[in-house]
Amino acid sequence: MAGMNYARTMRCSRRLILFATLVVAALLNLPNGIPALQADESLAQQYPETISVLQELYGNEVRAGHRYQLYSDVAKADDLVNIAHLFKALSVSEAVHAAKFKVVLESLGVKPQEIDLSKIAASGTRENLKYATNVELAEIDQEYPAYLRRITPELHRKALEHVNYAWASERQHRELIKKIQSGTGMFFSMLVKYFYENDSRYYVNNNCGATVTELPEGNCPICHFPLDTYKEIPKPDI
Repeated sequence: MAGMNYARTMRCSRRLILFATLVVAALLNLPNGIPALQADESLAQQYPETISVLQELYGNEVRAGHRYQLYSDVAKADDLVNIAHLFKALSVSEAVHAAKFKVVLESLGVKPQEIDLSKIAASGTRENLKYATNVELAEIDQEYPAYLRRITPELHRKALEHVNYAWASERQHRELIKKIQSGTGMFFSMLVKYFYENDSRYYVNNNCGATVTELPEGNCPICHFPLDTYKEIPKPDI
């Protein structure tokens, strides 16, 4: 009898050891377990400047997407459907950038900041076009190069990839707004006439935010993803 009890006790002990081993192994693989939290802290220490830049860019892109949507709504109300269409395409592109920056932040264990959109407002379409021109040029010529200089030493591949994607698509935005840059002053009436007489089509890439008026012949020229990652932005209904 004593031998049977001893054998039973040993079997129970082995089961407990096996169970404990499985629990520890599971904890090591749980994204919300203690080891994962320690990993997040390590990533934050390894990529402080990258995280800071991504937070800034995330906020900028969320605000830009919201602002361009407001501009689109104003142009639509003014029956300027093609201008509304342009602003809608820009809004969608900025939203793609914001979403990608959010994904990279979360992969680093960082929650994106809350963005206050309550103070963003639209003016008339002429003023909105001027503002869009100035903002896009500043982003292209000053802000993105500075951001890249800040994060390059930390060599986070995905962050560098998506910041470069965003910068390249902002340069596409500049090409789009070249059409409107000279028309936001005394020639605004000619600009409106141009947009009335020329139909508009816009496509935005869901991976990099590339914004084009015609689909490329091969893969996306910015991220090299296939053409099915582009979506056509529908023209706002009047």
